[in-house]
This record gives sequence, structure tokens and C-alpha cells, in this order.
Amino acid sequence: MKRWYLRPDDSTVYFDPNKPEVAALLHFLTALMLYGYLIPISLYVSIEIVKVLQSIFINQDVQMYYAETDRPAHARTSNLNEELGQVDTILSDKTGTLTCNSMEFIKCSIGGVAYGRTVTEVERALSKRKDSPFGPKSINNVAKPSIKGFNFTDERMMNGNWVREPNANVIHNFLTLLAVCHTAIPEVDEVTGKVSYEAESPDEAAFVIAARELGFEFYERTHTAISLREFDPRSGRKIERSYKLLNVLEFNSARKRMSVIVRDEEGKLLLLSKGADSVMFERLASNGREFEEKTKEHISIYADSGLRTLILAYRELNEEEYNQFNIEFTEAKNLVSADQEQIVEEIVNNMEKDLILLGATAVEDKLQDGVPECIDKLAQAGIKLWVLTGDKMETAINIGFACSLLRQGMTQIIISSDTPETKTLEKMEDKSAADAAMKASVVRQIQGGKKLLSTSDENSEALALIIDGKSLTHALEDDVKDLFLELAVGCASVICCRSSPKQKALVTRLVKNKTGSTTLAIGDGANDVGMLQEADIGIGISGVEGMQAVMSSDIAIAQFRFLERLLLVHGHWCYRRISSMICYFFYKNIAFGFTLFFFEMYASFSGQAAYNDWFMSLYNVFFTSLPVIALGVFDQDVSSKICLKFPLLYQEGVQNILFSWKRIAGWMFNGVASSAIIFFFCINTLQHQAFRKGGEVGEMEVLGATMYTCVVWVVNCQMALSISYFTYIQHIFIWGSIALWYIFLLAYGAMTPTFSTTAYKVFIEALAPAPSYWLITLLVLVAALLPYFTYASIQMRFFPMFHQMIQWIRKDGQTNDPEYCNVVRQRSIRHNTVGFTARLEASKRFEGSRRMEASFHIEGRAVYQ
Repeated sequence: MKRWYLRPDDSTVYFDPNKPEVAALLHFLTALMLYGYLIPISLYVSIEIVKVLQSIFINQDVQMYYAETDRPAHARTSNLNEELGQVDTILSDKTGTLTCNSMEFIKCSIGGVAYGRTVTEVERALSKRKDSPFGPKSINNVAKPSIKGFNFTDERMMNGNWVREPNANVIHNFLTLLAVCHTAIPEVDEVTGKVSYEAESPDEAAFVIAARELGFEFYERTHTAISLREFDPRSGRKIERSYKLLNVLEFNSARKRMSVIVRDEEGKLLLLSKGADSVMFERLASNGREFEEKTKEHISIYADSGLRTLILAYRELNEEEYNQFNIEFTEAKNLVSADQEQIVEEIVNNMEKDLILLGATAVEDKLQDGVPECIDKLAQAGIKLWVLTGDKMETAINIGFACSLLRQGMTQIIISSDTPETKTLEKMEDKSAADAAMKASVVRQIQGGKKLLSTSDENSEALALIIDGKSLTHALEDDVKDLFLELAVGCASVICCRSSPKQKALVTRLVKNKTGSTTLAIGDGANDVGMLQEADIGIGISGVEGMQAVMSSDIAIAQFRFLERLLLVHGHWCYRRISSMICYFFYKNIAFGFTLFFFEMYASFSGQAAYNDWFMSLYNVFFTSLPVIALGVFDQDVSSKICLKFPLLYQEGVQNILFSWKRIAGWMFNGVASSAIIFFFCINTLQHQAFRKGGEVGEMEVLGATMYTCVVWVVNCQMALSISYFTYIQHIFIWGSIALWYIFLLAYGAMTPTFSTTAYKVFIEALAPAPSYWLITLLVLVAALLPYFTYASIQMRFFPMFHQMIQWIRKDGQTNDPEYCNVVRQRSIRHNTVGFTARLEASKRFEGSRRMEASFHIEGRAVYQ
């Protein structure tokens, strides 16, 4: 009988053929305990440790520290580290995210006359375009502002010269409105007497500063009054004047305007209002539109220059009208009902009408440092960028040109509600019919864009989609949104203008749910919170609009340009490290677990373990855990400089190349192969071969300890082969784990047999003195690693992945050779259509086609002659 020691003639309940159900259940429980090591439970603990350490590295990266505000990057969660390396689409706010949100008063239109001669940043960018109205001479002389928030130059307005203007009375009312219609708080320096302002938004601060510099200084505010030092045109000097503050009708994203009701020293009741042109022009009185056409013309020019505009208007109130409003307004404010806000809004709307137009302001929000370069790198990495902004379409388009999101020659698909057709529809009395007609118009425009998209695919042309808020409302409806998304995904750039916070969140949700790719939203204000929460990853800019966005984000950075390093360096590293870490975990657990399974086959599934209980318990705790943590924290396929030099490397994460089922299966097969080599090599060399000096063969304790030694050596040396970037810590962890096994075997074996059981002095008396033990360990190690080494060598030599190509040229010292670098970049998965690199390539293609046409023309003339 071959398995006589199992005593089938005297079976226990575990092997009783008369009770197969009980035996099966008990054996199932035995197998569950034995093969439980195949389940990488310790993987969860190791991943959490690694992610926390990766987050600490992100927080301490000095390359993402912004000295001006003393703000480093701050990873507020460690759960999304690997997703930073898989971002396919970025949805970005504009103001405060791409731009500084540090507003400067640049220009204004008062009484139909444009004032301000400062050249804006967008105008400088536009001057490089072929159709620019700006010449080089007008661009060169650009003075830096000496006063923060005020970069206005015009001798007609400065130093009180405005009193000589034909429309001096309108200018007086305009500046008064700037100085009074706000919620800013003045702070007076007791030493210098200089007044500074704390405002809810940078725009508001810029307006108050502009009023001060033009002669209307706001210096004191109480609950009931606003005090100014005004320039008096009659006396030519400043006089103190107080305005009694009666009501403040606050700004919000739905109203897009704010108003105050004040009483001046002469007893006049004034409603002063400022807001977006989309809501202000429709509230003008028939006798208050004297400058409307000129003002609209100036606003269009300002928008082309990348400026943010607001309309200023006012009207005088009579006592009876105001008293009626105040009673209704106070009662509505004190209501406790679900529709309280709606009632207040209706009362306020009835007051804010029949206004008299004064003019418009234009403030500049400059691009942050490094934004064009960052967008260019992200585009080279194959990441799509969508901009969702509340600005006018013209402003957003020109900011797009300034930051290289748009370029000359790129076909623009514009879906706008500002067309003669839609304006006619808006005048219809039947609003439901008007909405249906506008929706049909939007659908037609989207379908027209799809036709252009199919044409551009054939001609390899880049398209940009630009859509305004009203059109976006219809585009996001259930029966249209799939059509809209299909068009948007096919475009190189997408800009959504006049977007409300809700629309930003809905667009983000649409992209995330329908495309199935990883989305990242980035913003700096409270109106971006919905967008940040909807996206897979929310990045908050710790700017000047408070901390709402940061508190709702997953990671906070101080400048948009840091996104380049966060994604292309930390994102790529984290994705690669965690992918390699998980694959290796499967490998090492299978390599260990399958030796138990093979031994069970050899022992007729008797339930006998091949190893000592403590050997099995400590495998994932001491002997293999630290090297894999070091892999997840320190390993780098290439350096940070190379990551930024070859942004396409990021596509390995977007396409999930390093964590595909094929790669996981490959590592699992490697684990099975290693375990088979270890088990069958050890069992066949020890089964009939004399192991001790006396000629005795090795018993089960020797077999178990020998196999375990081989497993520890193989999985740790496999780690050494897999690592691309060695540090002292990794050397200590890998070789230290192997040394720790021998130290443990000595210490554990020295204990009494009561504790050490089968390991009692097994190393000192049996293993160490036997040359065959050391020889088996060496041969098994070489045999087990040879298949992986052969595969890796062939794959890197003949079928290199993108990062391996870069490793080759780095090893050969060719990273600065343009020819080698271009060969690597030609493996681009996506054609680069956005950024200044794409703009340069497009201009080169254009110049090349012109030269070719010219040569054909010359050759044709020669032949003709």
C-alpha cells in the first residue's frame, strides 16, 4: 500500500468513508486555513502604508511649494494616488485657476467714451496672430502697475482732469457708484493714514481702489452709512460726503448683479447697481439707453482683450416707491417658508428696473505663471482639457489663445444663443414654444459640428468646441447630452462660457459617467465645489477666493502650473508603484501558496502542512513585507526630469498598461512556475538523496525548511530584478529580509521543543552542516528566476514599452540628442493638437506648404516659358 501511513483501515472522522459529508466539510476548513495565504490580506495594510508615505512625499515636494503665499501642496486624502496617473480629462475653472484672480482695473467706458490705454496680456498674445489689430509698437511699452489692483493710464481721467470732459456729470455718477456700491471694509493704517480694503472678491477691491485713485476715496463704513472723500468739481478739492445706506441687494451667481439703495446728503434716494451685461441691459429704461450701442461696442472690444466687464447703472427713487419696497422687502426677509428666497427675488427684481446706463468697467485677471507651458505638457501627455467659466464667450476665447488652449488655424465650433434667430425666439410670449425652438436650434448646431468633426477626422484637423450657458442648458438635457458629449469628446479643446456652478457639476458628471475615464476637476472658489465633488479627483487652488474649494478637494495646490508635476511625475510614479506592488504581491503569495498546494497533492490531501506554523504566519509579516513597501514608496522607472521631458510616458497610466489583466495573469503564471520549480526541485533532490553525514535522508522538517528558504530567496531576488531604481533602503530591506529568515531560524530553533516544535535546532543540526542545503538553495534560485529573466530580456530588447525605450536612451546618454528623442516621441498615441508645441508644429506645416506651393509655382512658370 503506497500511502500506508494514512491508515485507511483505521480512519479518523477526517477520512471516514462512512461519513463523506463530514469529512468533506472538515477538509474544506483545513484547506481554507492552508490556502488562505493565497489571499493577500496583508496587501491592504501595505497599500495603506504606501499611500500615506506617497502623500507625505507629495506634501514635501519643494517643486510644488509656492513661496509667495507660503503654501505647499497638500494631499488631503491618500486614496487617489494611483488615479493621479490615470487622468484622461481635466475640467478647469478659469478665474483664479488659470488666471491669478488678482484683478487690475484697466479700462472703462463712461457715457459712450472709452478710457484707458494700458495694453493687456491677451492683447500682447493677440499681437502674435496674423489678424491682430495690435502692432509691435503698441505692445512694447507696457508699464508695471505701481498700485495693486489699479493699472489704469489715461491723462483724460487722472489727476482730476475728468472734470474737463464733456460728460463730466456722468463720470461723477460713475465714480460715485464705484465708491458706494460694494460690501468692502476699509482698513486705515494709523501710522501712514493709508486706506486698504477687505473685499468679498478681487473685482470689488479693484473697483474701490480705482475710485480712490480717481478721486473718490471710500474711507469709512458703518451699518448705516458709507463715507467718502470726493473730488468736488466746483472747488477743485476733496470734500467729505456721507451716504446713508438703506439696503444692500447682494450678489449671487443666479442674479449676476448687486445693488445698494442709499440716500445722499441732499436727500435723494438712489438705487446704484452693477452686474453682468446679460442681465443689466434688459433692465435699462427707455430713456436710459443713450450710450447703449457705444457701450456694447466697447464691451465687445474689452472682451476681445481678455477683460472681465461689468455694467454700471442707477436710477432715482421717490419716497413712496421706496417705502412700499422696504415694507415688502422686510416682510419677505422675515418669512419662514420654502419659497422665501423666490419671494425676495421677485420683490428685488421689481425694484431693479428702469435703470439709467452710466458705463462699463473692464478689469484684467492675468494668467498665472507657467500656465501655457503646463497646458502644453498636459496636451503632450494626451490629457484633454475642458475650461468651464462664467466669463463672456469673447473673453474665454481670447484667454484660450493666450494660454495656447486655442491656436490660429484651429476650426472653432461655436454653439451660441446670441444669434438673430434666438433673439427673435426670446421675444416670443409663449415661453415653452420659445424653449423648444431654442433647443431645436442647439441640436442643429451640434449636428452641424458633428459633420465638421467627421470631415476633420479625414483631414486630421483640430477642432475647438465653444458653447455658452444658455445653449449648454439644452445640451445637457437627457435626450441631447449624448449627442453633445460625442461632439465634445472629438474636439481638441472645449470651452463652456457663462456656465453656472450647477452646469459645471453636470458637465463633469456627464464626462465621468459616459466616458468611463478618470476625470479631474480643478478650481479655486465656492462656485467650483460641485464640480470638484463630481469629478473622480478634485484639485483645489488655495488662492484668494477663500478655502471652500480646498476644503472640498482631494488635493490642494497653490498654482495651476503645479498640476504638471503632480500628474506627470507623482501621478505616474504612484500609478506605476502601486500597480507593480499589487502584481508582485500576487506573485509572492502564489509562489508561497502553491508550494503548499503541491505538497498537499504529494501527501494525498491529508491536510498536513509543509511548513511550521510560525513559518507560515510570518511570511507576509517579516520576510517579504518590507521590500514590497519600499517598492511602493521609492521605485522610479525614470527620474522626474525625464517624466517632464517625455510627457507621453503618462499614457501608460491612462491606458492602464501596467495593471491590465494580461500583466496580472503574467505575474500569477510566474508565481505558479516559481512554486513548481521550488517544490519539485526540492522534493526530488531530498527524497532519495543522503542529507546528513550519517547517510540519512532529509525528513519532512528538513524539506519544509529547505523549501521555505528557497521561497524567501526567490521572491526577494525577484523583487531585486523588478526594481528600476535602487536606494540604500531597498538594499537593506531585500537582503535584510533574507538575513532575518536565518536569524529567526536560529533563534526559534534554539527554543525548547515545546515552542519551536518541528523547527527545534533544525538549522544548526541539520541544514547548516549539509552542503546539499546550500547547493539546492543556489540552484533553485537560479532555476526559478531564469524564466522571468529570459522573458524580461527578450521583451526589453525586441518589444520595449515606452518607459523602457526611455531607459535605453538614458543609459546610452542620448536623452539630450534631439534625433533620439524625436524617434521616441514619434510613438505618440495621440496626435498633439493643443498647446504652443502644437501651434509651432502647425505653423511649420503651414510654412512648409507655402514653400511647396511657391516651388511648384516657380517650376510651372519655368516649364511654361
